[in-house]
Amino acid sequence: MSDGEEATNHLLDGTLHESQASVQAAEGGLQSESARLPVTIGATVPTGFEQTAADEVREKLGSACRISKDRGKIYFDISVESLAQVHSLRSVDNLFVVVQEFKDYQFKSTKEEVLKDFEDLAGKLSWSDPLKVWEMNSSFKKKKTKRKKINQNSNKGKTDNGQGDKKDERDVKKELTGSASETQILDYYENPAIREEISTLVGDDLASCKDEADERSKEEADASVLRFRVTCNRAGEKHCFTSNEAARDFGGAVQEHFKWKADMTSFDVEVLLNIHDNEVLVGIALTEESLHRRNITHFGPTTLRSTLAYGMLRLCAPQPTDIIIDPMCGTGAIPIEGATEWSNCFHIAGDNNALAVNRAANNIASLLTKSQIKEGPSWGLPIDTVQWDICSLPLRTGSVDIIVTDMPFGKRRYLEWDMYGERYIQSG
Repeated sequence: MSDGEEATNHLLDGTLHESQASVQAAEGGLQSESARLPVTIGATVPTGFEQTAADEVREKLGSACRISKDRGKIYFDISVESLAQVHSLRSVDNLFVVVQEFKDYQFKSTKEEVLKDFEDLAGKLSWSDPLKVWEMNSSFKKKKTKRKKINQNSNKGKTDNGQGDKKDERDVKKELTGSASETQILDYYENPAIREEISTLVGDDLASCKDEADERSKEEADASVLRFRVTCNRAGEKHCFTSNEAARDFGGAVQEHFKWKADMTSFDVEVLLNIHDNEVLVGIALTEESLHRRNITHFGPTTLRSTLAYGMLRLCAPQPTDIIIDPMCGTGAIPIEGATEWSNCFHIAGDNNALAVNRAANNIASLLTKSQIKEGPSWGLPIDTVQWDICSLPLRTGSVDIIVTDMPFGKRRYLEWDMYGERYIQSG
């Protein structure tokens, strides 16, 4: 190789490396730009615990939080890179990204005009950034548990020569049409009537195979099209339309705008239309299943939500080394939530019902198993279960710092008190 050719090759290699580096830098820049994208997140929380959830957001995300007039909702601004932390919040049930919020929406006087405005609204909204957030969120969100359906009548094949080999009808048709062409089959029959009958049968088989192929290609094409539904949550007495009517007309406009396919059950995107008096908010759901479904696998008659359990415990402000008991623990929702979030305290789950204590123990074991699968061997959780009579607790006076319980009678109530701080809270 001459010196000139060698120099040319070096120059080409250098140019190639520079172009690859520039492409990687451009891709990294796009990714970092998307990560810094500011978005507004909405969250549904247990009614009455809005302030508790807002405090958790400020503490863990460092974001200012706004409590909605519509009870049970909070809003806060984050960058997309904090999305994983949002899914780790303990006090929120469901999450959604805000597309646009109208704090004083002017409704027209007639139903037809209002619904027409909803149709026009879909095309005026800025969907691009919220949809980017929805795409990035797919790696964080908890998938909804779906049970596999077993088809009891799937045995449609025929036994071949008594060997038990079963063939699908499609395979039989393919063999019929593939092994011999239509003209070859007709050569066996000289009778014109038989020829016509056989020709009709083979033609029907060919048409059927073609229809099935078209159907399969249509299903593959449909798989590339996003499926969606619109859910309308409405509160207020001055509206001249129903939630279903608003969801129907707004959903039709969304379908026309994006060319998505409407599906009320197996949807990819859930568009939210929240209406509270004169406030209207459009959002895209970021959770398929409520985040409160995280600890309990063995349920009782009135199992408490994990988000409620967290809110109750947070109100007690546990301190390191505190002894916290739930004397009527049921399935153990409160102590288990406490052991996962306040691991520097010790939690005791007690009940007078042997079945309840067994459920609580099973829930603790399930949580330990999931923790070991996810994080490897651990030292366990600072929690224990015991069967006792609440009228005669086997505890010394002054040995407990906090008692938190969901009393299992009457209306759904909870009782909390800090025995040192003499704090007593009761709510129904």
